[in-house]
Amino acid sequence: MPTRPLLPVLALLLNALVWGVSWWPFRQLEAHGLHPLWATALIYLVSLACLWVLRPQAWRGLLAHPMLWLLMAASGLTNVGFNWAVTVGDVVRVVLLFYLMPAWSVLLAWPLLGEKPSTGALLRLALALAGVVIVLKTPGADWPIPESGADWLALMGGLTFALTNILLRKLNQTPPASRMLAMFGGGTLMAALAASIGMTQGIVGAPPMPSVQWMGLAALLSVAFLAGNLALQYGAGRLRAHTTALVMLSEVVFASVSAVWLGAGTLSTRTLLGGALIVLAAMLSTHRAAAD
Repeated sequence: MPTRPLLPVLALLLNALVWGVSWWPFRQLEAHGLHPLWATALIYLVSLACLWVLRPQAWRGLLAHPMLWLLMAASGLTNVGFNWAVTVGDVVRVVLLFYLMPAWSVLLAWPLLGEKPSTGALLRLALALAGVVIVLKTPGADWPIPESGADWLALMGGLTFALTNILLRKLNQTPPASRMLAMFGGGTLMAALAASIGMTQGIVGAPPMPSVQWMGLAALLSVAFLAGNLALQYGAGRLRAHTTALVMLSEVVFASVSAVWLGAGTLSTRTLLGGALIVLAAMLSTHRAAAD
């Protein structure tokens, strides 16, 4: 019996909802003394353990396909950038800068996939960059540059997210379990490595002593991320790529509405205008993919 289109779309919306509101539990964990980097490492360690139980041979793919290690690094840095940024920065601003991802894809697909950007792709890139300029240009500043660590983390996360998607396309013939192992392993290792380096620099605190409060919340967040990933695998595997990308833009809505409602983000005229250009560029990219 064929799958109804509504079910894959709902699955993708679940994934977007998990990511869009994940800033709140990350901030609650930080309030209990658990830095978002340690929280990220813990969350993906749980997912990694589940995968290890279900697919114990998945590690063999890492030996047979060395580029999976690059996927591991890119996926891990995506989580480091996004999860840290939404915990310490203005959530709306962070999510918009993160969703510059389609623009980065245009630049990265040329050297990695041999896809020379078309005139339309360059115009969409210019549109997205114009949106970023508007978001970053604050009153009194001469140049539109990132004004905080959260801005830089969001931009890095979007860049490595684009790299992750391109590598997934390039590695589409590798075993799915091995790709998942690389991504879960990357989330664990890169976050733990970044946290360890941060501790030596006095930026990141040591994990707190175990307590029911933060461990219970971390467990729930781990389950939510695991469910979101499974939903993404289900939905993306049954819908066209451009449809998946379009539905996933709902993350911007979930994040913005929840952040403004709970006071973790603002919607200034500048942010709205710049964000509209960034989202428009992403939507045009999915429309182009549909035409192809």
